[in-house]
Amino acid sequence: MTGVDCAMTPPSAADVRLRPVEAADLPIFLAHQDDPIAAAMAVFPTRAPDAFYAHWAEILADPTCLAWTITADGVVVGDIVSWVEDGRHEVGYWIDRQTWGRGYATAALRLLLDIVPDRPLHARAADHNIGSQRVLEHCGFVRVGETDADGFHERIYRLD
Repeated sequence: MTGVDCAMTPPSAADVRLRPVEAADLPIFLAHQDDPIAAAMAVFPTRAPDAFYAHWAEILADPTCLAWTITADGVVVGDIVSWVEDGRHEVGYWIDRQTWGRGYATAALRLLLDIVPDRPLHARAADHNIGSQRVLEHCGFVRVGETDADGFHERIYRLD
C-alpha cells in the first residue's frame, strides 16, 4: 500500500473484520510497532523482536485478555485487544500507519464493543494523538481524566 488517501470514503463495518490472532499475524504486528512515527504517536516503546514475541505470547496466554487481528478487505491492518488491569477492563488498538485515516480503527472498535459486554471499558490516548482520541469519542467513550505516565501526558477515556 502507498500513502493514506484521506479523501477515500471510510469503510463500512462490513469492510473491516476481527478474527483471532494467528501466528502469521505477529511479524506483521512487529512491523507495525517498529514504525518510528507510529510508535511516537502512540507513545509506546518499540520492542526488539524477541521481546515483542514474548509479549504477544503473554497476551495470547492470558485468559483475561481478548486479542483480535483487524483486517480490511482480507488484509491485516492492525490489532485490537481487551484486557483486565488493576480490576479495570481496558481496550487498546494499533493500526498500520499506511492505513491511518480510513476509519479502520473506529470500525474495529465498534466491532469489539459488540463482542465485549464488560462495562465500563477504559482506554488511553497520548495527548497529541488526536486521531485515536476521535476514534474513542466516535465510539461513545468520554474523556474522564488525564495522567502523566512514563514521561508523557495521556488522556483517559471511559465507556459506561
